[in-house]
Amino acid sequence: MRTKPTGDLTLIKKMNTSIVLEAVLKHAPLSRAQISELTGLNKATVSSLVQDLIDAHLVREIGPGESSGGRKPVILLFNEKAGYAVGIDLGVNYIRGILSDLEGGVVAERYRELRPQQELPLHLLMDCIDELTKQAPDSPYGIVGIGVGVPGIVDDQGTILFAPNMKLRQVALKRMLQERYGLPVTIDNEANAGAQGEQKYGAGRGIRNQIYVSVGIGIGTGIILNKELFKGASGFSGELGHLSIQFDGKPCSCGNRGCWELYASENSLLEQAAELGFDSLEQLLDAASAGDERVQSLFRKIGSYLGVGVANIVNVFNPDVVIIGNRMSRGAEWLGPAIQEAVDARTLPYHRAQLRILFAELQEHSAVRGAAYYAINEFFAKVKSV
Repeated sequence: MRTKPTGDLTLIKKMNTSIVLEAVLKHAPLSRAQISELTGLNKATVSSLVQDLIDAHLVREIGPGESSGGRKPVILLFNEKAGYAVGIDLGVNYIRGILSDLEGGVVAERYRELRPQQELPLHLLMDCIDELTKQAPDSPYGIVGIGVGVPGIVDDQGTILFAPNMKLRQVALKRMLQERYGLPVTIDNEANAGAQGEQKYGAGRGIRNQIYVSVGIGIGTGIILNKELFKGASGFSGELGHLSIQFDGKPCSCGNRGCWELYASENSLLEQAAELGFDSLEQLLDAASAGDERVQSLFRKIGSYLGVGVANIVNVFNPDVVIIGNRMSRGAEWLGPAIQEAVDARTLPYHRAQLRILFAELQEHSAVRGAAYYAINEFFAKVKSV
């Protein structure tokens, strides 16, 4: 009988190492015996693979746990300080960046507001990344990657095909950053990154079907169905900010008319607030908190328009939750009731029976946390395949 080639044994070891690491990531703190129970791998195999992961600085021992009668087991944790990731949320009027450990914990943060411009603020983006990487503590793997969320359509090569609110077309951002930093880079739509951030670290944890609505200068949506990000046939789903809610409405920079984001975004809020003498979201939030009825009424009007779009989403996708995120989520107190009222009036009763409308637990940090998660996830995929 022919023996199996060594390659098969190597593949099996890779698969088993991946299984053990996944068990530690999901269930730590736990012992070697518990890993064996969870995975079905025998104790000798688990012990050998755990030692490999300890040698690779990915798993660490933290001392004895509770005994069930015999010798006390040694408890294992994932070593989240083995490396660090950079996450960037590149907005129309801001750049937000974080340095995170490998469990997504925020170690450092940078934020700066931008003036509206018609070109990619590449030097400011790189300055932000440079500042964050300098903050990284010494670690075995250093900076493992960079993730960037952008407000536009991105292809699978990391090229920004079209970002109407930034007037960008065909910008090869992934290539630019890889050439500069020599690191793995992931570029995705900002709303997709926000959906991933909320699913992994925020209000969407453990929820199977959820739609994340990013309400900033424009509106984007990240669609998670059966716990997987839905990207459509060409990878470009989620542009529901350009859903038409008014047949003969205002012209949009995307070329359409009556787009949802023209009536329900931060930009729409600021256009109307200018007539009242306000020119920033921060001023409006302060005024609403101080009881200014004019401003509260304006938030409610925007909330009603948000609810119209959310109702369309609910009738199409029948999600468990809709999560409102990005900068406008800070106005939840005044937006929320108006959104709920519009959804109640416009959705099919069967679709809204179990529906919950939530505001992002991570508030303005959903996309930047999701962007860092992209870099972390790519690192884990690479580690598991080695």
